[in-house]
Amino acid sequence: MTFSIRPALIADAARCAEIYRPFVTDGWTSFETDPPDAGEMASRIAAYGASHAWLVAQDADGLILGYAYGSPHRSRVAYATSADVGIYVDPATARRGIGKALYLALFPLLREKGLHAVFAGIALPNPGSIGLHEAVGFTPVGIYREVGWKMGGWRDVGWWQRLL
Repeated sequence: MTFSIRPALIADAARCAEIYRPFVTDGWTSFETDPPDAGEMASRIAAYGASHAWLVAQDADGLILGYAYGSPHRSRVAYATSADVGIYVDPATARRGIGKALYLALFPLLREKGLHAVFAGIALPNPGSIGLHEAVGFTPVGIYREVGWKMGGWRDVGWWQRLL
């Protein structure tokens, strides 16, 4: 599959929201309970795209296949050189190298903005996400046990870190 990676535009918000929706509604991958609409996603693209970076992968026809972004890790000043990262790929195009390519394009942009470490929270179990993150250099740092309640049960979140 041929695809390219570019910075996200506000015009990509509806498609990003469409990709993200099943991760919110059909499982516990995301701890959000209401999927954001295109307007909310546009706000996130604008904010995180400016402060950190937000990238999309698109096919030759311009269809967005997935996205990755950086966002603030915590609000206190000493955390300013750390970021959380997130990545979502349309399940119809998963396991084709899109996620890895998005992350490998995102990390240099975050480093250029002065970031030193990135963190990924992964709702467990999720062997696919763990495999992706470890394939691009993340290492596990710990697990928050029963940190969230979603879909009728307590959910653990594992945390992975990568130094840039």
